[in-house]
Amino acid sequence: MRRVTITFTILLAVGAPLRAQEWIEYQNNEDGFKVNFPGPPKITESWWSTEQGYILPERVYSAEMGGGKYSMTVVDYNAIDRLGMDRSEKCPVGAETCQGQPAGELRNIIGPGYGVQDIRDALVYASFKYISRPGVTVTDYLWNFEDLVEGHQLNLTNPDGSRSFVAIYMLRNKLYILDGTVPKGYPEPGLLQQSLGFVDKDGAGIRFHEVYSNEFHGLGLLPEPARFNIPDFGYAAPAQPESNAR
Repeated sequence: MRRVTITFTILLAVGAPLRAQEWIEYQNNEDGFKVNFPGPPKITESWWSTEQGYILPERVYSAEMGGGKYSMTVVDYNAIDRLGMDRSEKCPVGAETCQGQPAGELRNIIGPGYGVQDIRDALVYASFKYISRPGVTVTDYLWNFEDLVEGHQLNLTNPDGSRSFVAIYMLRNKLYILDGTVPKGYPEPGLLQQSLGFVDKDGAGIRFHEVYSNEFHGLGLLPEPARFNIPDFGYAAPAQPESNAR
């Protein structure tokens, strides 16, 4: 594996010395990801409106090169439960469509103020926001995974002929939207897509033994799958004892 990587780097350096060398591996332990960007990304903070109308902090990492635009958007859904409880408590008595399910057997399915349902819906809603853009043609919409983290992949053609290659994942209630948009006729942004990985707060890579689905594992309904322990690839020790591996 190391030999292939070294050879690939040499070929890039010979075939396209300037642009290839501008790409760097960027890692952010706080937001839990690593990805290749054409130079250090610009970081902006904003707000994300969820399907249920909650306003959550959003951080966007972006860079441009040769007409291409590349970004990673991270939205933290971990405040949803508190926001849902606040909304539910302010609702009129009996207004279920406002209150959601703050208690009872549907608490872990719908949640207070529909907050839990909002987390379950996050992947679909983020995908829908892309699909519903005016004039966009969807060429591919796939279920996908990265390091066994479940997600969606979209390939879109925009009204101006540019193409967007989008990967959307959710890990530990954080939504990740990786977007590579290139002008008409340009090669696919494969370097961006293939370089994506997830890291823990200590910077160790995360790769699960089995598929991680945030609506079960992120919500605590199931324990996280065990993690690989492969030092050469930067993966950390398993997150749970071996007895938890299925």
